Amino acid sequence: MPNLSERAILMPSSPIRRLAPLANAAKERGINIYHLNIGQPDLDSPEVALEAINKFDKKILEYSPSDGFLSLREKLVGYYDQYQIKLKPEDIIVTSGGSEAVLFAFMSCLNPGDEIIVPEPAYANYMAFAISAGAVIRPIRSTIEESFALPPIENFEKLINERTRGILICNPNNPTGYLYTRKEMNDIRDLVKKHNLFLFSDEVYREFIYTGSPYISACHLEGIEENVVLIDSVSKRYSECGIRIGALITKNKALREAVMKFCQARLSPPLLGQVIAEASIEAPRSYAINTYEKYIERRNCLIDELNKLPGVYSPIPMGAFYTVARLPIDDSDRFCEWCLREFQYEGETIMLAPASGFYSEAGYGENEVRIAYVLDKSQLKRAIFLLGKALEQYPGRKEL
Repeated sequence: MPNLSERAILMPSSPIRRLAPLANAAKERGINIYHLNIGQPDLDSPEVALEAINKFDKKILEYSPSDGFLSLREKLVGYYDQYQIKLKPEDIIVTSGGSEAVLFAFMSCLNPGDEIIVPEPAYANYMAFAISAGAVIRPIRSTIEESFALPPIENFEKLINERTRGILICNPNNPTGYLYTRKEMNDIRDLVKKHNLFLFSDEVYREFIYTGSPYISACHLEGIEENVVLIDSVSKRYSECGIRIGALITKNKALREAVMKFCQARLSPPLLGQVIAEASIEAPRSYAINTYEKYIERRNCLIDELNKLPGVYSPIPMGAFYTVARLPIDDSDRFCEWCLREFQYEGETIMLAPASGFYSEAGYGENEVRIAYVLDKSQLKRAIFLLGKALEQYPGRKEL
């Protein structure tokens, strides 16, 4: 049997999805599962999006342009203008989800062996995309004790060497819900400018900010316009994860031309997805307000219920719809598997994402889990009640 590639062997399994077989087996045993593991919103997509599907009347499902329909990119210009992000349609490349945008950015900017600095815990798939590009993640770790604030910029400086090519941030953050402050963003800007680095900024959760602090986009930072690569997606703001429409945005013309080569190689982003995404931009303001209000209620409910449990702690997330919670357990992977294999209370259990998968090196996140608050309040309360019961019974409980 031929050997697999080193890349395939190094590629990590998703901490979000790898436990799916255990969940399926539990469901076959008749167990009801509360899914807190994945950021799949339970809210309806905009009515205008569903209407666009029903009204779609093309007789040929043809290719679209490799950078996406001009009409969609023009509407996105108006959308970003609401956030004082000033763009032209040619600055925007439509991708097959935000994931493809990250992958194409890495493939275009990084040579094998090049390094990028990433605050951790970080979205697990960044690691997979870096491996795909042959790049190396140099982690800089934030801590739950500091509510996952950005570590001092001096710590970044210590990691920079001749192979360093960029910094990757997610703001608001997945998995922690942290929102970077103006000072933190300015510190990153100064470092990027000093060392002429790329700044990859994943900002798909900008609609979900729950504090009075402003949203500072990487595109707001002066003096590094050519260095910034903005990553976006319609998946979360419109509950449209399945249409796979994202965007790579940059004012760097040479980079756009490089990215377009990869876009041409994959031909085009999804046709129907673009139609739906374009219609969604016309969703009434009431849709966004209703979505926002639901998430802030869920956040408050989740954090209240979590911090009532003995030995459990979660800081208050300031954005997105996730939190990382510390649990009195020996091993988050083992605990999350145990919840699906062995635990049930009144025929129900929970599915969580072990936080170990959001760190690039072993030994971190062993007593932490990521929780997505994408269920309604009554379900969240029940899920956290079940978490408490699971912690009471778990044989690897470990007081902290």
